[in-house]
Amino acid sequence: MKNTCFTTVRTAALALIMAAASSTAFAQTEAAAKKIKDHRTNPEVFFLQEGDVPNSYMILPPPPDGASITFLNDQARYTWGKTMRNTPRGEQAVCDARIEGNGVPQAFSEAFGIDIDEETTPEIHKLVVGMREDAGDLGTREAKNYYNRTRPFCFYEEETCNPEQQEELSTNGSYPSGHTSIGWATALVLAEINPERQNEILKRGFDMGESRVICGYHFQSDVDAGRLTGAMTVARLHADPAFQTQLEKAKKEFRKLKKAGKVAQGTPVPTPTTTD
Repeated sequence: MKNTCFTTVRTAALALIMAAASSTAFAQTEAAAKKIKDHRTNPEVFFLQEGDVPNSYMILPPPPDGASITFLNDQARYTWGKTMRNTPRGEQAVCDARIEGNGVPQAFSEAFGIDIDEETTPEIHKLVVGMREDAGDLGTREAKNYYNRTRPFCFYEEETCNPEQQEELSTNGSYPSGHTSIGWATALVLAEINPERQNEILKRGFDMGESRVICGYHFQSDVDAGRLTGAMTVARLHADPAFQTQLEKAKKEFRKLKKAGKVAQGTPVPTPTTTD
């Protein structure tokens, strides 16, 4: 009887240990899966996987020291940004902060010369949305995590132009700017598709970065670095087969729309010469 009881207890104990171990292993696996944020878990907004994009920490310089001339410029630009908030440009900056969903395609539609949406331009829309987090997250992740720079609205303890995002962004590193990286990367790709409107498109991409200064979400040096990460991401995307395929589909779609006269013409900009 004693041996039977001992065996039963031992068996029950082993079962509990195995169940606990299994539960722990499952929890660890689930936690690891949650940490993965790239094409493997979010193929709608990523073409690439972590490690594909150039390492922003290794390439970018550190954010400017508080005693540097560059930081004095950051302070001056922050002050400039606040003066722009109660203007039409400030209203645009608020809109530029909303990049989720169709935010990026909508932001570039006018500059591109035709609405970028799932109905009018499905292949171009898929391309723009599909590369969003490659530029905004993967392209900036290493430097953001390492430096974890305080954002200007936290540094100065002031409101931004769009308080609805303040709490979320207060714990996210400021350097480099992910929104800027998205804007500049998108502009580079769209200008490749529609070079006749490259001036409008690239200006729009540039302004998306300046909007981050106006809102108080980023220092100017964050924005400058974001344009670099955006360009680095585009360079890497061009080596990705899935991106290449989608880019060709987008170009083919655009050629048909242009031939049908559905794309607005670009605005010619005179080039100054030494004889002007």
